[in-house]
Amino acid sequence: MAEQNIYILGIESSCDDTAASVIHNGRILSNIIANQNIHEEYGGVVPELASRAHQQNIVPVVAQALKKAHINKEQLHAIAFTRGPGLMGSLLVGTSFAKSLAYGLDIPLIDVNHMQGHILAHFIDEDGFNKPPFPFLAMTISGGHTQIVRVDNHFDMTVIGETIDDAVGEAFDKSGKILGLGYPAGPEIDKRAKLGNPKAFKFTKPKVDGLNFSFSGLKTAILYFIQNETKANPNFIEENLNDVCASIQYTIIGILIDKLKLASKQTGIKHIAIGGGVSANSGIRQALKDGEQKFGWTTYVPKFEFTTDNAAMIAIVGYLKYLEGDFAEQNIAASARLKI
Repeated sequence: MAEQNIYILGIESSCDDTAASVIHNGRILSNIIANQNIHEEYGGVVPELASRAHQQNIVPVVAQALKKAHINKEQLHAIAFTRGPGLMGSLLVGTSFAKSLAYGLDIPLIDVNHMQGHILAHFIDEDGFNKPPFPFLAMTISGGHTQIVRVDNHFDMTVIGETIDDAVGEAFDKSGKILGLGYPAGPEIDKRAKLGNPKAFKFTKPKVDGLNFSFSGLKTAILYFIQNETKANPNFIEENLNDVCASIQYTIIGILIDKLKLASKQTGIKHIAIGGGVSANSGIRQALKDGEQKFGWTTYVPKFEFTTDNAAMIAIVGYLKYLEGDFAEQNIAASARLKI
């Protein structure tokens, strides 16, 4: 079956980006994303606005994905879609569309766990990118999730550590809001961190047992720090913004690397893969690369366009499930809190 010409359409609509991708035998032919800029003025994603935008975007995005792949819908072998986790209203748009299209074309329907998609994005055939060998540790870091997952094969995954409160993306965004930066704040903090001193200000790392994470306390510490400093000097943020951003990013990276070191020590696994939107952060990527020399790791970072929410990662999971004949029924429902 792997030698056949298999075309899978992947659809992603878990949050605020509507995306569609066509994969052919493991290689991506198209990966189209429609972003929703309307949420910037609210400082975060508004679920109702997100689902309405998905309804407007999904047909043209799918049409563009098929056009760029130079195929028509009758050539598709299956439709893969994000079942969860995510915003329920957003998931329903993608789920309903995928079910209808698969039914109309009389081809298999494949449900995909969004978090598995971030991990299995590493298995897209892409020149210059190596695929991690099993077993490996995957650290998935995004606006809504922070997890360390032991991966023994494509569909044998065990979450061994996760956040007990805020996700790492929220830590960046909430810190940015305190500093008066726009949304999302992560890219801006990353950009300014390159110009600042990461040890200018010290923030205490939360003490959390085992492999779990906590970022809520760090956010509160940053809030109190900024309030105290601006009380003494109203121009503190303006005069020290790059150093503050560098110090915040340094602390967050330290928390992530400490947990990865512990996970690697406990499992004996030295192959480390990252995914999720926050893995685009240059400081995190560099810290992982440095870990190869310091800790003997081999690290794997997917192509930049496959790190944020995208449909290529949904398509690769769909392709791998197709090879196993793992199909969904038409009565399958979206699940906002779907677990790995």
